[in-house]
Amino acid sequence: MRDISQLNLTHLLFDMDGDGIATVTLNRAAKRNALNAETIEELVAVFSALPASGARAVVLRAEGPHFCAGLDLVEHGREERSPAEFMRICLRWHEAFNKIEYGGIPVIAALKGAVVGGGLELASSVHIRVMDETTYFGLPEGQRGLFTGGGATIRVPRLIGQARMMDMMLTGRLYSGDEAVQVGLAQYRVADSEAQAYDLARRVAQNTPLSNFAVCSAISHMQNMSGLDAAYAEAMVAGIVNTQDAARGRLDSFAQGTAQKIKPGEAG
Repeated sequence: MRDISQLNLTHLLFDMDGDGIATVTLNRAAKRNALNAETIEELVAVFSALPASGARAVVLRAEGPHFCAGLDLVEHGREERSPAEFMRICLRWHEAFNKIEYGGIPVIAALKGAVVGGGLELASSVHIRVMDETTYFGLPEGQRGLFTGGGATIRVPRLIGQARMMDMMLTGRLYSGDEAVQVGLAQYRVADSEAQAYDLARRVAQNTPLSNFAVCSAISHMQNMSGLDAAYAEAMVAGIVNTQDAARGRLDSFAQGTAQKIKPGEAG
């Protein structure tokens, strides 16, 4: 696997500060950050390399006024792909988004403007979504003679339910504002989504890496299991995480009453 600093990126930007907070930026503002095949390959490469990079949390952001307008329809129309060719493209989308969801590093998306189609598929693969006042969510595939191919049928119903997703695809319904948070498309609605995303990233980076890995990998895996298998897997993960050496000092602080207290409003 190539070191992340050696990747030749064209449609993404990557940076990481001294605290291990990585920034991955969608860098196709002129195309509303639409996802072409090359951008998907860069997402696969970056999120494949991130676990070995020392990153403790990731902020996924975008250049320009829009987070992501989905599939690059201009490229799609121009390429005139066969069904088999487009299926292979879709599988690469799944590979990229699975790397994000199951990679074990917290990924926080700073959303703005359009989060539609494949953009919502990308956003639904991260662990925390922060929207600003300009953000709107949609799945316009039905109106364009298309069908989702990057995991929307898997992840979006987990967030909002099957009926709401079908409504979005059939009627073009958009969600924004408080309603988007209420149905589960975002966890936070703030004036500055990037500032809040970095604040959350710094907060989660203070957790032990093994605890974050479990939260950002094991939970998703358990959702794919039967209840009996998930119970066994949860017990196994808890056995490993809850006995880690890195947590002993924190447990001692709690026992001595010196640990930071959990107070209402701290996570807002």
